[in-house]
Amino acid sequence: MPQKAVKFFALFLCVIFITNPACAIFESKKTLKTDVQKITARIEYTNQEFFKRFNDPILEAYILEALENNNNLRKTAWQIEEYRQGVKYSFGRELPSLSVGANYLGVDTPKIGGLSSISKNAFLLPFTVSYEADILLKNRDKTRSSEKTYEAAQYEEKAVNISLVTDLASLYANIVQYDKLVELQENILNIKKEKLNIASKSFQAGVLGVEHLNKAKQDVENSLQSLDALKRDRENILNSFSVLLGRSSNNIDEIQRSSIDNFEYSSSVTEVISSDVTFSRPDVMAVEAKLAAANFDVRVARKELFPTFNITGILSFSTLSSGSFFSWDSSLAALLAGATQDLFKGGMKIANLKMNKAKYEQMFEEYRFAELNAVKEVNDALCIVKYDSEIDKSAQKKLELQQENFKNAKLKYESGTIALAEFLNEREQLLTLEQHKIQTKTSRIVNYFTLYKATGGVI
Repeated sequence: MPQKAVKFFALFLCVIFITNPACAIFESKKTLKTDVQKITARIEYTNQEFFKRFNDPILEAYILEALENNNNLRKTAWQIEEYRQGVKYSFGRELPSLSVGANYLGVDTPKIGGLSSISKNAFLLPFTVSYEADILLKNRDKTRSSEKTYEAAQYEEKAVNISLVTDLASLYANIVQYDKLVELQENILNIKKEKLNIASKSFQAGVLGVEHLNKAKQDVENSLQSLDALKRDRENILNSFSVLLGRSSNNIDEIQRSSIDNFEYSSSVTEVISSDVTFSRPDVMAVEAKLAAANFDVRVARKELFPTFNITGILSFSTLSSGSFFSWDSSLAALLAGATQDLFKGGMKIANLKMNKAKYEQMFEEYRFAELNAVKEVNDALCIVKYDSEIDKSAQKKLELQQENFKNAKLKYESGTIALAEFLNEREQLLTLEQHKIQTKTSRIVNYFTLYKATGGVI
C-alpha cells in the first residue's frame, strides 16, 4: 500500500507540473516592483535638469515638494499598487490549489460482514489538490492581460507626474508675473492720483472744466479696479498652487517666490522634435499597453469556447478502520482528470468574444488618436514657442523705444520745456509697456513648459 500511494502521488505531481505553464516560466518571470513608486523615481522621469535651466532654486524645491505630497499623485501610486497586486492575484490562479479539511463523521452501519469493524465515530482529514490544466494557455493570457494593465498604469503615473510639474511651473510663472504686474499697476495708480491732483488744482484755478476733472477721477477708479483684479487673480493662482503642493490654501502668504526679472530660460529651445520622442510619450505608451491587454482579453474570450481540463487529487486520512490515523491502511487516495464543457452557453460565450473584440477596436482607435494628438500637441507647442518668442522680441523693442522717449521727456521736464502732466503721460506709457513686456515674457516661458509636457518631459 505505501508503494502504491507513493507512485500515485508522484504521477499526480508530474502531471501537475508538466501541464502547468506557470510553473515552467516561474524562474524566468520578470520580477515586478514590490514597493510603491518613490520620490527618487519620480524625480528621474520628470527630467529635473530641464527646470534647473531656469536658475530658480525656489521653483525646484516646490517641484520636489509637489512630487512628494501631491494628493492626486499619491492616489495614482496606490492605483499602481492595486494593479501590481492584481497581477500577482491572476498569476496565483494559474497555480494548483491545495486545501485541507478537518471533519467529524458519525455513522451507524449494520453489524454484518466487514462493516462491523467500522467505527461509529470517526475523524476525517482530507487533503485535496485541484488544478485546471492550462493546455490552451487561457489563464496565462489572463495574467498577461493583467501585466499589460499594470504596465499601462505605470505609464499613466509618469504622465500624471509630467502634467503635475508642468501645471506647477506654469502657475509659478504666473505668480511671479502677477507680483510684477501688481507692482507696476500700483505705480500707474500713483501717477493717476498725481494727475487727478493736478486736474483738481487746475479746476480750482478755473482753467479746467468739470468734464476733465471727472475724467481724471474715472481714470483713478479704473486703475484701482485693474489693481484689485490683478490681486484677485494672483490670490486665485496662489490657492491653486497651494493645492498642487499638497498644502492648505489658508497659508498662501507663506509661499515664497523669486522675481520675474530673474526668471529666464538659460538654454536654447529646439525647433525640431524627433518622432521617436513624440511616440514614446507616457500617455501614448499607456494606450499602447492597454491595446495589448485588450488583445489578450480577446484571446481569452476565444479560448473560453473550448472545454476546460481539470485535475483533482484527494488523499484522506481517517479513524474509520482499526489502523493508526496516519497509516496507509486508514487512507483513501483518488485521482480524477477530465474535460468539462458548458452546455447551452455558446451564445453567451460568442457574445463575450464579440464584446471583447469591440473593446479591442475601441482601444485601437484610441491608440491611433493618441498618436495623432501627440503629434498635434508637439507641433502646436513648437508653433506657439516660435511666434510668442517673436511677439516677446517685438514687445522688448517697443519698450526700449519708450524708455528712450521717457529719457528725453525727463530731460525736457527738468529743463522746463514740458509740463508735469506730459512727463507723467510718458511715465505712464512706459509702465504700461513694461506690463505688456512682462506678459509676453511670461507667455513665452509658459510655452516652454507646454513644450516640455508635449514631448513627455524629453526636451
